[in-house]
Amino acid sequence: MSLEQLIKQCKRQNRKAQEQLYKLYSSKLFSVCLKYSRNKTEAEDNLHDSFMVIFNKIDTYNFRGSFEGWMKRVTVNTVLQKYRKESALDALPNNLEADIEVELPEEDISLNYLLKLIQELPDRYRLTFNLYVLDGYSHKEIAEMLQINEGTSKSNLARAKMALRNKIEEDELKNRVNSV
Repeated sequence: MSLEQLIKQCKRQNRKAQEQLYKLYSSKLFSVCLKYSRNKTEAEDNLHDSFMVIFNKIDTYNFRGSFEGWMKRVTVNTVLQKYRKESALDALPNNLEADIEVELPEEDISLNYLLKLIQELPDRYRLTFNLYVLDGYSHKEIAEMLQINEGTSKSNLARAKMALRNKIEEDELKNRVNSV
């Protein structure tokens, strides 16, 4: 069955087609959820919620553009909506200059280690970091998605980078001390 036929069957609420679509895309969308979630369990919950929204809104997909891209957008929006409801994105006092450029160390860092550090960031920082650095959204787009202002988005990104840099440096120092 072609992807177009599969989508049409899902629009008709065909459970077998929905199961097949889930099997085709769950691992890719799980990666998206993992990137935006605090841990694996939360990512699994977010994946489930995202597929519920995908199946409920699949009628809105009009076969223009990438279906996978549409599903990723739905997934990101589903996760972000959850955090907005939890008030996890409430603005903090903006005492960090948003235009300060914070650079991360350029050592070889494993993807799993970096993902673990990103997941440990406070929600507002993690989401902004992922949207800006990993997914390429502008601060204006992030501000709209997270319902914050652009300055807060810039500040959140700087704080996320600073927290990541500090944690990496702290771990490197521990490793050096332990290897002596």
